[in-house]
Amino acid sequence: MKSVIIIRHAKSSWDQPGVEDFDRPLNDRGKEDAPKMAARLQDRKVKIDAFIASSAKRARKTASLFIKEYGGEKEDIILLPELYLAGPDAFYDAIAKAPASANTIAIFAHNPGITEFANELTDVRIDDMPTCAIFAINVDIKDWKEFRDAKKEYWFFDYPKAV
Repeated sequence: MKSVIIIRHAKSSWDQPGVEDFDRPLNDRGKEDAPKMAARLQDRKVKIDAFIASSAKRARKTASLFIKEYGGEKEDIILLPELYLAGPDAFYDAIAKAPASANTIAIFAHNPGITEFANELTDVRIDDMPTCAIFAINVDIKDWKEFRDAKKEYWFFDYPKAV
């Protein structure tokens, strides 16, 4: 059994006119929400073996705040430029390349693709992945290359304002 934790980046800042979308940082709320959501994952006893993120600044920073809560180093985050504004196929490809030794992976990316991808996985539908939302599934596979065609099971959905 393997698990995929899909996480939309935390709230980003629009305070700096002229900054390219790719380079937008997190705002104060985003910097608060990410560690809180990581702690909620830990409260659920979710162990993450690999952190995979879009290389956009806000996704990298969200992943680094999560990995810090898990006691890891930001240098351990696997950055994939193809997850920036990705559609479902890019997510499937990223998962197929996940480390074989990982049983649970966390993927940090962007809307609208992350919501579209989450809605393809199970019968559970969400209108929109809010910032720093988490959509988690389990899948009975031995190798990540089997993920695309395997039956997925909804585990949980959580987001900062859910509490």
